[in-house]
Amino acid sequence: MPNKVEEFNAYRSKMNEKLLAENNKLIKRIFNLDTNAYTAGALDVKTKELLGLVASAVLRCDDCVKYHLENSKKEGATKEEVMETLGIATLVGGTIVVPHLRRAYEFWEALEENNA
Repeated sequence: MPNKVEEFNAYRSKMNEKLLAENNKLIKRIFNLDTNAYTAGALDVKTKELLGLVASAVLRCDDCVKYHLENSKKEGATKEEVMETLGIATLVGGTIVVPHLRRAYEFWEALEENNA
């Protein structure tokens, strides 16, 4: 059975390398801004990742949801924190977010299996 987490990370890395190899200044600046936005500041990294998870779910970006789920887990977020965060995202985004909520839960389970 394919590993969802490894597949996602391999694809993301491969395509990011290709995009950045194009040497497009705007794309590089956007990537850099995104990276720097999630560093510790007035808010800690875990809080920022959970905020990113809400925004990504509301915007219905499954790749972004996976990215923020994985980083939230790396930063020590618990299942309860993630579920509360996804609940807020569903409240804000409405029922159209529910399919993304399902896929987020499935990916969180894969993350838990990888760390078991």
